[in-house]
Amino acid sequence: MNLKTIDLNLLVYLDVLLRTRSVTQAAESLGISQPAMSNGLRRLRDLFADPLLIRTKDGMTPTERAEQLQPLLREIVAAVEKAVDPDKGFDAASAERVFRLSISDYSECTLLPPLLRAMRSLAPRITLDILTPSDVTFKDVESGKVDLVINRFDELPQSFHHQTIWRDDFACMVSRHNPIREQFTLETYLEARHVWVSKTGMGIGVGVEPGTMQGLSWVDEALARLGKRRKIRVFTRHYQAAMQLAELDDLVITLPSKSARLQRDNPDVVILPPPFDIPETELKMAWSALLHHNPAHQWLRGLIARVASELD
Repeated sequence: MNLKTIDLNLLVYLDVLLRTRSVTQAAESLGISQPAMSNGLRRLRDLFADPLLIRTKDGMTPTERAEQLQPLLREIVAAVEKAVDPDKGFDAASAERVFRLSISDYSECTLLPPLLRAMRSLAPRITLDILTPSDVTFKDVESGKVDLVINRFDELPQSFHHQTIWRDDFACMVSRHNPIREQFTLETYLEARHVWVSKTGMGIGVGVEPGTMQGLSWVDEALARLGKRRKIRVFTRHYQAAMQLAELDDLVITLPSKSARLQRDNPDVVILPPPFDIPETELKMAWSALLHHNPAHQWLRGLIARVASELD
């Protein structure tokens, strides 16, 4: 196909249509009439030989071809926007704005305190709005309503940009009065009572079925490979709560080492290496292609990466 015959404005139309999934909203966003947008959609369907958006009971739903095109279109449009709109930079010291971050409890207790200490001097007028993963859907992130999501992910939408913040191994915490500390072996570990603490996924959270151990957490998956399972008596999504429970004399808490090290000065707990191998876990930040070239957003991502690299 000859590029000269293509109206490149149609790519902008499709980019907005796929984000809004509404002819009316897309027209309003671009400042054109609804008939003009409808005509644009018709021409796009001819261009790609695909319906692109189909009306269903849930509204306008993109076809498989449209979903494949969306991340590529976003990159193309964002690159054009960056080329024609000179980068004025971002003055963090004087900026007044809110960044909305969806952060897991693990990230909140380990990463957030040093991040706030850094921002106190570098960007004193910036406000952080911290959301839990269950408050947010991937659609919220994709649309740019949420600036960043920081968590451990099994998978991410193809359109997202992402960066690894750190990799972390695991540690065990027990009370200094817990006799298990004197002989901490796989056998005594399996005989003990445990607190389960793990990530909360995106969207509304659901309860845990203790009888279904497969996929519960990295710890239980590592045990399952040995043909073993632990005795879990408490399920929590809150790392601070789990670390406090380590002070009880009859519980073992297994969690990422960066969380455990927050309690290294607590005289009531002892931190021990797990008596079996647990693969490292990976913390990532992910964001929408809509914000990828935004100077303020680039500054925030850079600061988070730097703070994370300096964290013990």
